[in-house]
Formats: sequence, C-alpha cells, structure tokens
Amino acid sequence: MGKQMEFMLNEIDRAATKAMVEEKLNQYQLYLLAAPIDIEPKITSTFTITPPTYNNQFHSTTEEMAIKKIDQERKREKFISWVQRCINKLPLQERSVIIKSYLSDNIYEYEVYNELGFSERKYYRVKSRAIYTLAFIMGVEVYKKDSENEGGEAV
Repeated sequence: MGKQMEFMLNEIDRAATKAMVEEKLNQYQLYLLAAPIDIEPKITSTFTITPPTYNNQFHSTTEEMAIKKIDQERKREKFISWVQRCINKLPLQERSVIIKSYLSDNIYEYEVYNELGFSERKYYRVKSRAIYTLAFIMGVEVYKKDSENEGGEAV
C-alpha cells in the first residue's frame, strides 16, 4: 500500500487535533500580549584569573543576555507571523469564526455567532471545519495511530 493511501486511511483524533490548534492559538495570544521577558545582564563585577582573549571565544554576560533576548524576540515574531499566515489561508467565514472565537475579547460563543449573523448550528459547523482546516494548514493534526502508545491504549 502506498504512502499516500496509508495517509488517507489514518483517522484524525478530533479532540487531540482541536487541543493542538487551541494550544497554538493560546500561545499566539500570549506572544502578542506579553512583552519579551526581560533578561537583565549581571552588573556586578567578577574577578577571574582567566587571561584576556582576543579571539571572541568568550562573551560577557551583557553580550550573552543581549543575544538571548534578540533570539527570543525573533522566535516570537516568527511564530506570530506564522500563525497569522495560517489563519489568513482560511476561507472568510472560517477565518472570521477563528478570529472572533479565539483572538478577540468575546467571552461567550453566542456573542460570536450573533455578531457574525450565524445561527448557532451554522456557527458550530463552521467553527469545527475551521479548526480542522487550520490544523492541516499548521501541520498539527493528530491521527489516532499517533496518539496510541505501544500497548494499544489511548494516551
């Protein structure tokens, strides 16, 4: 059996897939809201018997903290951009549901479907489709075969 056929036969673990998408969306919100963690350099002097080097092997703590802070900011910006690109690939209705449900200040789902002009049933259908489409776009879908351990029990 070919690899493509095997891929098509695997069944999606809907709950685990939804949890993965929601985890990514929550992480996105945290990255948007949280300023980068301030990593302050050590400002007290320390004395060592290590001779000075001029080959750039050693960095001061200030340099190390600056590099770490820049790396964290790049990672944060890359993740935010990735999630935005993934969401923007969704069709308009699905994109609207994801943004209103997960990325805005709406507390209750009835507020979301009333604001979008959907019936409750249509809202949940579109939301479900949006979550699984987004999972495929993000590449975070979970298959039942993947979520079982060697003993055959669901994790």
